[in-house]
Amino acid sequence: MFTLAEVASLSDIQPTYRILKPWWDVFMDYLAVVMLMVAIFAGTMQLTKDQVVCLPVLQSTVNSKVQPDTTGKADFTTVETTTGQAASMRTVSFGSAPTVTPDILLSRATSSQYQPTESSQELKKEQKDSSGRKTNLDFQQYVFINQMCYHLALPWYSKYFPYLVLIHTIILIVSSNFWFKYPKTCSKIEHFVSILGKCFESPWTTKALSETACEDSEENKQRLTGAQSLPKYVSTSSDEGSPSASTPMITKSGFKFSADKPMIEIPSVTILDKKDGEQAKALFEKVRKFRAHVEDSDLIYKLYVGQTVIKTVKFIFILCYTANFVNTISFEHICNPKVEHLIGYTQFECTHNMAYMLKKLLISYISLICVYGFICLYTLFWLFRIPLKEYSFEKVREESSFSDIPDVKNDFAFLLHMVDQYDQLYSKRFGVFLSEVSENKLRGISLNHEWTYEKLRQHVSRNAQDKQELHLFMLSGVPDAVFDLTDLDVLKLELIPEAKITAKISQMTNLQELHLYHCPAKVEQTAFSFLRDHLRCLHVKFTDVAEIPAWVYLLKTLRELYLIGNLNSENNKMIGLESLRELRHLKILHVKSNLTKIPPNITDVAPHLTKLVIHNDGTKLVVLNSLKKMTNVAELELQNCELERIPHAIFSLSNLQELDLKSNSIRTIEEIISFQHLKRLTCLKLWHNKIVSIPSSITHIKNLESLYLSNNKLETLPAAVFSLQKLRCLDVSYNSIAVIPVEIGLLQNLQHFHITGNKVDVLPKQLFKCVKLRTLSLGQNCITSIPDKVSQLLQLTYLELKGNCLDRLPATLGQCQLLRKSGLIVEDHLFDALPSEVKEVLNQDTSIPFANGI
Repeated sequence: MFTLAEVASLSDIQPTYRILKPWWDVFMDYLAVVMLMVAIFAGTMQLTKDQVVCLPVLQSTVNSKVQPDTTGKADFTTVETTTGQAASMRTVSFGSAPTVTPDILLSRATSSQYQPTESSQELKKEQKDSSGRKTNLDFQQYVFINQMCYHLALPWYSKYFPYLVLIHTIILIVSSNFWFKYPKTCSKIEHFVSILGKCFESPWTTKALSETACEDSEENKQRLTGAQSLPKYVSTSSDEGSPSASTPMITKSGFKFSADKPMIEIPSVTILDKKDGEQAKALFEKVRKFRAHVEDSDLIYKLYVGQTVIKTVKFIFILCYTANFVNTISFEHICNPKVEHLIGYTQFECTHNMAYMLKKLLISYISLICVYGFICLYTLFWLFRIPLKEYSFEKVREESSFSDIPDVKNDFAFLLHMVDQYDQLYSKRFGVFLSEVSENKLRGISLNHEWTYEKLRQHVSRNAQDKQELHLFMLSGVPDAVFDLTDLDVLKLELIPEAKITAKISQMTNLQELHLYHCPAKVEQTAFSFLRDHLRCLHVKFTDVAEIPAWVYLLKTLRELYLIGNLNSENNKMIGLESLRELRHLKILHVKSNLTKIPPNITDVAPHLTKLVIHNDGTKLVVLNSLKKMTNVAELELQNCELERIPHAIFSLSNLQELDLKSNSIRTIEEIISFQHLKRLTCLKLWHNKIVSIPSSITHIKNLESLYLSNNKLETLPAAVFSLQKLRCLDVSYNSIAVIPVEIGLLQNLQHFHITGNKVDVLPKQLFKCVKLRTLSLGQNCITSIPDKVSQLLQLTYLELKGNCLDRLPATLGQCQLLRKSGLIVEDHLFDALPSEVKEVLNQDTSIPFANGI
C-alpha cells in the first residue's frame, strides 16, 4: 500500500515541472491517463464479467426423429458406440440425474401398443411438455467446458487486451517523463526550475524591468525637450581634447553606456531592500555557474529527442498490430475441446459476453493512440524544424536596455525553448540575470546602500603629506557618496573592476591625486573634462598595458604619472601610451615594469620631463639611447635594470642633478670621469651594486653633495673622495672597509656619515673635526672605544654605536647638546654605565628644536 506521503510526493511532480511541459506533453499526459482508464475499466470488466458460455452442437441420429438444428452455423458430428446392437445409442452421463436412453424409449413405444390406456395418455402428455433438444449434460460439465473453451477457443487478444493497454500506457508515461528522472538530467532540470522560479519572483527582476521602462520614457522625453533640459553635470558635446570615438570612455563588450549619453537617475526605482539585493546577487552567481555547467553538453536535448522517437515508434507498433486484431474480437466462437470420451460431444458453440464492450474499448483505444501518434509526429517536427540548441535573446534585447544579454546554446538553450512554450515572460525575466549591465546596476544599488557618506567619512585618513586620503579596496564599484567628499585630496581605487567615475566628481574641487590599482575605470564626458583640468598626479597599476584607460593619455594638465605593470616587448608597441605627447605638462614619469628598452614614445614627452624613474623587475635594460633626448631631466633613476656599467647616454643629460643606479650589477665605475660634463650633478647613488673600488676621477664631480655607495664590495676609501668639498652626505655602509682615512677631516660640510656594517676598529680623531655632523652611523663594526672628542660634534642628533666592542661610553656625550637618548643607538648596559648627570641630559625632553635638523 502507498503511504499518504508518497501519494503527496507524486502529486507534486507535475506542478514542479509544469513550466517544462509544452502543450503537447500535457495533452499526451491526459491521453495517457484516458488510456490508463480504458485499461483499468477493461480489466475490471474482465475480472468481474468475462465469461464464455458454451453449448454442445448436436448431430441427428438414425433412430431419432429430432430435426437438425438449422439455426446453428457449426457442422455436427456423430459419435457411434456399438454394444452388440447396431441400432442402440447411449449417452453417458456423469451426473446423478437420471438419463433417458434410446432403449428405454423403444420399450415404452412397444408397450404402448398393448397399453393404449391411461399410460399412453400420460406419455403423450410428457412428450408434449418436454419440448426442445436434450443435451444430457449437467451443470459441472458445462462449467468444465466453459473453462476449457475460454482458453482454447477465445483469441489471445480478447483475453489480454486490457493488460496490453495497461503495459503500453505505462511505457508511454515513463517515456514522457523519463528526462525528469534520469540521474544525468534531473539534477540540471531541478536546478533550472529552481533558479528560474527565483528569478521570476525576484524583486530585482521587477525593479530592473521597471527601470528600463523609466529610462525609455526619459529618453523619449529628452528627444522631445532637447539637450537644453539636461542637468548641468551632463554633457552631450565633446570639448577640446576630449576623447573621440576612437578612444571610447566606457566601452566594453555588451556595455553600451557611452560618454556622450546622459545618465538618468531614478531614485524611486533604485531603492532595493538589502536582503533582496543579497538574494539577487546570489542569483546572478547561481545563473553564471549553472550556465557554465549546462552549456557544455546537449544531453537533455538528445534524451528528449530519444524519448519522443521511442513514443513515435511505440505508436506505430501499437497501431500496426492492433489493427490486425480488431476483427478477432467476436461474440461467437467454435470450440473443439477433444474431451468426447468424458462428455460425448466433440464440438461446442460458445459466446463471449465481453466481446461487444471490448471491441468498443479497442476502437476507442485505437482512436486515442492515433491522436497520441499525431502529437508525437508534431513534436518531432518541432524538434527538428528550428535549431533548439541555440537560443537568442534578441527580442528581449530589443524590448529592454539590457542589450548585452548573451545568446546561449546546448541544453541551456533547449530548456529556455521549452519554457517559451509555457510562457515567454519567464525567459524575458530570466534574461535579466544573464545581463552584465543588470548585474552592475544591482551592484551599484547594493554598494550605495552599504557605503553611505558617514561610513566613507570614517575611512578617510591623513597621509604622510598631510593630505586627506580615501582608499577603497575590492568593491563592486565606486559608491556615489564618494563624490560628496568635496574636501578629499587623494582617492585610491584598488581592485574595482567596474569602477565608473560619474559627473558628480566635479564637486571634488580639492582632488588632485588619483590611484587606479587594477581598476580600469570608466568616466563620463563631464567627469573626464573635470579630471583633465584638475588632476595633477595619477597612479596606474595594471597587469597588461591594455588595462590602462584610454582617457589617461588625454589628461593635458597631468604633472605626475606612475605606471606599474607589465610592459613586455610585445606590448611596448601599445605603450604608444596613445602617445604621451598629449601630456604636455607632464613632469614626472615613474615606470615600474620589465622593460628591455626605453620605449621611444616616452621620448615624446622628453622636453617636458624633469624626472624619469624606471624600476625593472630584474629584466636587463639594454637600449638606452633614447635617454639622450631627455635634456631637461633633472632626476634619473634606473633601478634593478641589470646594468653592468654606467650607461654612456647619461653623460648627455646636462641638466641632470640626481642619478640613482640602485640594485644593478655594476662592478666598475671608471666611466665616472665623464660626469665632469654634468655640472649640475649633486647626488650620485650607486648603492646595492658590486663595486670594488672608487676611481680617483671622482674628484671631477666637484658639485657632488651626496654619495651613496652602501651595499657594495669596497675595501678602502680613496683620498679622492675627501676632496669633494661640497659633500654633505657619505654613505658607505655594508662594505668591507677597515680604515677610515684621516682625510675625512677635510669634509667640513659633511652632515651625514654612514659606515655601518664594515670592519672599522679605530675612529680617527680627524673625524671629529667634521663639526657639522648631525648623523653618524658606526654600528656593527669592531670599534673598541669612542674618543672624548665626540663632544666637538655639537650638532649631532643621531649616533649609532650598537654592535661594536665597546666597554664604555665617554662621559663627554653629555656635551653633545642636541643628542638625546632616542637618537643614541647603543646597548642598554653601556647607556646605564654612563654617569647619572649625562643620562639626565640625554633623557631630557625631546621637544627641543634639535628635531628640526633631522
